[in-house]
Amino acid sequence: LLLLLLLRQAGPAAARYEPNWQSLDSRPLPGWYDQAKIGVFIHWGVFSVPGFGNEWFWWRWRGVPPFVRPEQPFVDFMAANYPPGFTYADFAREFKAELFNPEAWADTLSRSGAKYVVLTSKHHEGYCLWNTSHSFNWNSAQVGSGRNLLAELAAAIRNRSDGPRFGVYHSLYEWYNPLYLTDAQNNFVTQDFVRYKTMAELYELVNQYRPEVIWSDGDAGVPEYWNSTEFLAWLYNDSPVRDSVVTNDRWGFGTACKHGGYFTCQDGYNPGKLVSYKFENAMTLIKGSWGYVRNLRLTDIYSLDEMLETVVSTVSYGGNVLMNIGPTSYGVIPALLEERLLQLGDWLSINGEAVYNSTPWHLVQRDANATQLVYYTSRPDLGSVYAFLMSGPPAPGAGPVRLASPKFAAPGANATLLGCPTAAPPVRLAYRPGVSGVYLTLPGQANCPDLLSGPGGPWVVKINGLL
Repeated sequence: LLLLLLLRQAGPAAARYEPNWQSLDSRPLPGWYDQAKIGVFIHWGVFSVPGFGNEWFWWRWRGVPPFVRPEQPFVDFMAANYPPGFTYADFAREFKAELFNPEAWADTLSRSGAKYVVLTSKHHEGYCLWNTSHSFNWNSAQVGSGRNLLAELAAAIRNRSDGPRFGVYHSLYEWYNPLYLTDAQNNFVTQDFVRYKTMAELYELVNQYRPEVIWSDGDAGVPEYWNSTEFLAWLYNDSPVRDSVVTNDRWGFGTACKHGGYFTCQDGYNPGKLVSYKFENAMTLIKGSWGYVRNLRLTDIYSLDEMLETVVSTVSYGGNVLMNIGPTSYGVIPALLEERLLQLGDWLSINGEAVYNSTPWHLVQRDANATQLVYYTSRPDLGSVYAFLMSGPPAPGAGPVRLASPKFAAPGANATLLGCPTAAPPVRLAYRPGVSGVYLTLPGQANCPDLLSGPGGPWVVKINGLL
């Protein structure tokens, strides 16, 4: 499986691709994506103004009677806080982003250790964050902030030497767009919404802003309705990002976890085993919402340990993590979410060697029989295996940490603790005759001041010569 995955990611070939899945799925995944491992997702739009429930606010407030009934808490929220006749479109005027500082966002995103960023250019509400020619008076340049928010963030990220790659999320469908609703009533035989709205936007986004990730969503309809294969063939053959762009798997009914550049399958996806395809765990740091919610509490945010276990477990099986934040309507990343991003960056500044450019260790990825829960990655280019000690350092006097899965160490094997490579005493590695496993004696916390004052989270041991 690991060999198949590496071959699949060798890099884009010079061949031209036909508008069918057999041909499109043969395109090698550009190598940068697998090496990146960490991305940040940003859900930002008109839904950030009410900041209630989640980003599906409009749908949950209005529904689609008689098929989908409005949810009473959302009806009550509107009745209590807004005058009769107030529409969802009225919220757009308050999406002012008056405190949005794209350079500050770019700084936080870079410091998080993320290697790519995906911004919601348009969610299911249809509101666009760029100055588009295909969404009159329902975009940020014409109503709300009066700014091309997408262009500003893309430029700020690209102006940094350490900036991540820039990508966009784009919803194919729009809940209440009359063109889409008419096509749906016609059983998707007509394609006016596709031709004149949503696909026109995608071509515009790629040609004007050159995103290196296209994260498609809202694919309610067959791929033939969306003209997905025609767009992807153009993207891979002739677009300005044809050599570096990566795409996900949400291009119409039946494509998720089956077709596309990499697979997301479902939100928060982690197969928990090695698979033959590249996958991404798209998860949100706000439990229950991808967009900003005004009544956010500390317990609604992933803790540092929860976040890092998601990262480590996903990467150990060969996946990427796309970690979502929801900024405010006035353009600020909430402090709790900014803190998590910076904590992640601090942890990666010490342990990134075991994450970026890593591959799953062929022997085992998760070791539940060790002294504590351990995950593994490997760096064949360095001849190293990395053991993530998920509970951090053992308690004083607890004795060696036993790694149950490695059978024994080769002669001359050695180990170091990332972030504490010159500790005295160093990491001692041993095995016991007749007993399966490798034993690690770690330096005390007092001998590792950088780790002691660091962000916390798993300690990572680098081992060379492990069999």
